[in-house]
Amino acid sequence: MEKDPGRRKFLQTVGSAGIAALGASISSLPFLSSCSKSGLESKADHVILLWMAGGMCHTETFDPKRYTPFEKGMPSKKVISTFPAKPTVLDGLAFSEGLEAIGQVMDRGTIIRSYRAADLGFILHTRHQYHWHTCYEPPQSVQPPHIGAWIAKELGPVNAVMPPFIDIGQRMTVGEGEELKAFHSAGFLGTEFGPFAIPDPSQGLESVSPPKGMDLQRFESRNKLYRNLIDQSPFADYGSSYHQESLERSMERSYQLLKSPEVAAFNLDLEPSQSYEKYNTGRFGLGCLLARRLIENGARFISVTTEYEPFLGWDTHENGHTRLAKMKQLIDRPVAQLILDLEERGLLDRTLVILASEFSRDMLMEGRPEENVKNQVEVPDFVESLKYYGMHRHFTDGCSILMWGGGIKKGHIHGQTAEERPFKAITEPVVIDQIHQTIYHQLGLDPETNYVIEGRPFYSTPDGKGKPILDILA
Repeated sequence: MEKDPGRRKFLQTVGSAGIAALGASISSLPFLSSCSKSGLESKADHVILLWMAGGMCHTETFDPKRYTPFEKGMPSKKVISTFPAKPTVLDGLAFSEGLEAIGQVMDRGTIIRSYRAADLGFILHTRHQYHWHTCYEPPQSVQPPHIGAWIAKELGPVNAVMPPFIDIGQRMTVGEGEELKAFHSAGFLGTEFGPFAIPDPSQGLESVSPPKGMDLQRFESRNKLYRNLIDQSPFADYGSSYHQESLERSMERSYQLLKSPEVAAFNLDLEPSQSYEKYNTGRFGLGCLLARRLIENGARFISVTTEYEPFLGWDTHENGHTRLAKMKQLIDRPVAQLILDLEERGLLDRTLVILASEFSRDMLMEGRPEENVKNQVEVPDFVESLKYYGMHRHFTDGCSILMWGGGIKKGHIHGQTAEERPFKAITEPVVIDQIHQTIYHQLGLDPETNYVIEGRPFYSTPDGKGKPILDILA
């Protein structure tokens, strides 16, 4: 993680979306609609989103097809799954090689194999990530909140000093950083409900500590100066009074956290070494460990990402097979350990864990079969080297999502994709508003929750028409 200048580091961490949110704010105050509370019984108190940024290929991970080992000169159209399928703990369910640990915890959860990403035209990662996280297609005249911000606003913190929405692992200084900021936001809901950003989980304690070399008394002085700055020109005239007050509340909550015993939860050095090593596969694995520690201390919504950076991670425009072997090593052990640890601590039943990606990938198909989308990756007719052995093009018509805990069925498989190319969803298709409303339903939130923004209702999912996937609920 890049180091911020000392005196600004803490303020930038806790207010990462603060001034930006003011700039994007609306002139009118949001009003909670009269139909925002339904009295639904909640089945979950916490949410952990494990975000596979960059386009995780379903046929190479949780929905393997016919294994086609590498042969120099093989036709590209012959490449199906470049890893053999391995059995999981569930009869009839196989995962791709390298995901055996996650396969052993699927008796605690559900796999959705029929998610269909939206047709947004020319496929761009940040556009689809924006859509997945907000449920709204960009661009919008009003900045929609991240799903974590909706949950933070409607339910508030579980622990009053713990940030209700925490984002772990994504730097905003990498490629397409500005596009990433667009949906890492509470939008019109206000800064206090936006993400508390921890780009590097191994430095989580630094996110809730005064800058190095600054004692608490000096930091208190800096905090007062910062509050005065917000109250003075040009900020006093920038954005609505609602958003100015929200920013001040955000800073005050962060200041209270800094002085609280809960800061110990951010310190991974306090984790027993044996437990630490079970998660230590890199920043994502340690992010899963930090998420568990924060859930234990009352965090509401946590996102842990493998991080989106163009052409890295799951964004396999080349070397698809070799790159995915490494990505599986990164996620397999810590994801499974997170589920086991939450279960052991009695937290899994009330914690909804979701593993998802913006879309899938295929060797040949770009987008979906019935749509003519421009190819963005050159794929030769014949595979002469490992560089072209794997899934390199974006595929939106069939994706896998995993869910555990929080009232989700155990040992359940929802939907199916075709066994031959194109590997699209052929039964029980699922779209993003159903995913969002399933999460809200388990948290006890009304699907018709909306705010009146610029004279019209703005719902948690477009037009309030989203429905939960009842088939996957216990």
